[in-house]
Amino acid sequence: MRIRAVRIDELGLLQDIERAAGECFRDIGMPEIADDEPLPREELARYHETGLAWAAVDDTDAPRAYLIAERVDGNLHVEQVSVHPDSARRGIGRSLLERLAVRAATEGAPALTLTTFTEVPWNAPYYERCGFRSLDPGALTPGLREIWDREAEHGLRRWPRTVMRRPL
Repeated sequence: MRIRAVRIDELGLLQDIERAAGECFRDIGMPEIADDEPLPREELARYHETGLAWAAVDDTDAPRAYLIAERVDGNLHVEQVSVHPDSARRGIGRSLLERLAVRAATEGAPALTLTTFTEVPWNAPYYERCGFRSLDPGALTPGLREIWDREAEHGLRRWPRTVMRRPL
């Protein structure tokens, strides 16, 4: 699949991809995650405006996966990466991460960061295979600590989570 910048008229499609990808959580006993609504279009538009939103598109140029990121403490932080289940297990998520790594290197960012579930196979174990390593909680930068705390308020730490970093 080709990776390109997300277009503003595709924000609803990104929400659809995230909903479909979230259904996998229902199968592993995390229905609250499956039921969690995607980011609103207005918030997705913010990532589009900063140039940190990419889509993996099929032969008809329709998005099948996406990644959005933000700048946090000098690094690029993966806010969300979602692959439609019909396109899963084809290296698309990894390709999106590599696209972000190229952007980070171009900007001089030393690393990529993200937060994720530790016991979900397509989360922390997958990111470890992509070169990410868990950070000790004492090593969190102020921006990562803020994200970590915000996720706790949202109830995400009800399940084991971690903050991960991939040096570039």
